[in-house]
Parts: sequence; structure tokens; C-alpha cells
Amino acid sequence: MTLFDVYSLYDIEPVRGSGSHVYTADGTEYLDLYGGHAVISIGHAHPEYVKRVSDQVGKLGFYSNSVVNSLQEQLADRLGMASGYPEYTLFLCNSGAEANENAMKLASFATGRKKILAFGKAFHGRTFGAVAATDNPRIRAPFNETDHVDFTPLNDIPAMREALASREYAAAIIEGIQGVSGIHEPTSEFIKALASETGKTGTLLILDEIQSGYGRTGQFFAHQHYAIIPDIITCAKGIANGFPMGAVLIAPEIEAKKGMLGTTFGGNHLACAAALAVLDVMEREKLVENAAQVGEYLIEKLRAMPGIKEVRGRGLMIGFEAEGISGSELRRRLLFGRRIFTGGAGESTVRLLPALSLTREQADEFLAALEAELKTLETE
Repeated sequence: MTLFDVYSLYDIEPVRGSGSHVYTADGTEYLDLYGGHAVISIGHAHPEYVKRVSDQVGKLGFYSNSVVNSLQEQLADRLGMASGYPEYTLFLCNSGAEANENAMKLASFATGRKKILAFGKAFHGRTFGAVAATDNPRIRAPFNETDHVDFTPLNDIPAMREALASREYAAAIIEGIQGVSGIHEPTSEFIKALASETGKTGTLLILDEIQSGYGRTGQFFAHQHYAIIPDIITCAKGIANGFPMGAVLIAPEIEAKKGMLGTTFGGNHLACAAALAVLDVMEREKLVENAAQVGEYLIEKLRAMPGIKEVRGRGLMIGFEAEGISGSELRRRLLFGRRIFTGGAGESTVRLLPALSLTREQADEFLAALEAELKTLETE
């Protein structure tokens, strides 16, 4: 049996990690500015995380959700306080796509409506409902085609208002910052207008914070930069530093009924131990504040660097484009020539999604390597 050919693979195999570095079997070190796609929030193999997960697997790795799991209750309390939503309820699942599926399902239950409003270039996952709400025909199979999802352009307030005026949408779903499309932010005016219009029309507002949440932008959730309050918030990625986990934060006005949602593996003992370790480290090491400070520094330096034509993002969620070279080629050169992992979004954008523990010294190491690579391009 061979693997289904899904990704174009770089011929590099990391076998261990430490902080913001990963290593191949022969000991070659790489600076990781991608965090495994925004998943590594507190750094690779953080000692406290390793101990917490190891201790838990030695006690009880899993039991079903048919019995009490006090780790889930601890996580709900801790996440509520850390995020600023202590009054919300928490549903635990396994991934970001699953979190968005359940968020849209909850909205439909709560409103009795069938339709979802999403926005241009959105990415919400690869399961049925999530991919239907994703504005990318290349990943939407005929099976996923539905009349239950409509799209309007991001940041087009009149189009959004016109759509919601029909009062036929259970929810509008929007990313705190669009990640897969290339780090595109909703404007302050747009997201505030969206929050207002959803409230007026009985439409629930779902904030997809799967990539933009958990401290990445310098606030716990990206939407908190705009002082809006959504009805439902979804998160995953960095929530458990690599252990598969997703979560849905649900406003208290949305009634939970037994059997409405369900999961086999969601919120299992190992996942909760991992997630609690992440919150412990984030709070003690002030990683949200670090993401804001180091991210601001990186963005400022990138904008001043010759050869960089555009920089977008907040905190440690950054996209940039260089002159005279595609993003994919620049990523390849940084990886093989400078031993730095970065991410991509289409052909033009390089994405930076490092651990929130990234230091200014490591940021400087990346900036020096990038500048050297861009100067090399000038002489070729």
C-alpha cells in the first residue's frame, strides 16, 4: 500500500524539535517560522507539556464521553478565563473543520434557519459543511455543492447588509484573519458592521479563530482587536500544541440539548492534559504579550526591508510578498539554502506562523537570512 498523494512534499524529515527549531536525523537544525501550520503554539517539546502529557498517558489516555471527565471541566474554566469568555459553554472536538461543522449546526438548531453566509476567499475546512463555506472551487467536490451557503466579498459592507436583510441565514461565519487566502484582515468597519447587522437580523455570528486565535495576533482572539462579541467562536490549531483538538465556545443564550452534538474522541483525557499544559505555559511565559511584541517588531522590519513589496497581518500571523520572485520559490530557497521553514498561501505569499515563544533574536536570525537571500537574487 502507498500513501494517497495529497501534498507536494519537501524532501526533509524533521524527527525532533525544541522550541522554535526542528532537527533531521543527521542533526541538521532548521529555524521553524511555520509552527506546523500555526499548530505549535508554545514551542516544540516544551518540557512542561511533555511531562503533563506523559504523566496523563501513564494514568488514563482515553475513556468515552459517557462518564465524567474532570479534565474537561478544568479546561472549560481555564479557557473561559484566559479568553475573556467565562460565561460561554464549551464543546470539545478533534479539529478545526469539525469545530466549524458543529458551530454551523448549532446556529441552524438555534435559529431554525438553513443557510450560512460566508465571505470571499474564506477557508473553513475540508469536511462537508466546512468546505461548502470555503470559497475555493478546487477543493469543493460536486457532493459538496449546496444552495445553503452564499458568499459576499470580504469587506463589502453594502453586499453583506443586502444579504443579511433577507433574514434567511442561520449564521455568518468569518475568519478573524483569513489565513489560507494569504493573511487578509476584515477591516474594523466591516467586522463591526457585520456584528451589528447579524444582531439586527437574528443571525448568529461565528468567528472562525482556528488559525488566528489562541494568542497568535497579540490578543487571545483576533476579533478582540475590534471589541466585538460573537455568538460562537471556533478554535483548534494551537489549542493543544500538536495533539489533535478543536473547540467551540458558545454564548449562554444558545441552549444545549442532550444529543444535539456528539463526539467519540473529542475532549479525551490526553487532549485535555495537552490543552491545560498549553494554557499553563502561555500564561506563565506571557506568550500572548510576546506574540504582540515580537510580531510588531517583525512586521516593522519586514516593511522596511528592500525587496519586500507588501506585508500583512498582526502579531505572529504574518504574510508578505517579495519583488521579482514567487512566494513558493522564496520559501524553497529559504528552506534549502537558509534552513528556515516558512508557509505559503498561493504562489505569491509567504506565511509566518511561528510558535508564540519566538524570540526577538530568532526573528533577527530570520530577517538576516531573508535579507541575504533577497540580495542574492539581485546578483543572479
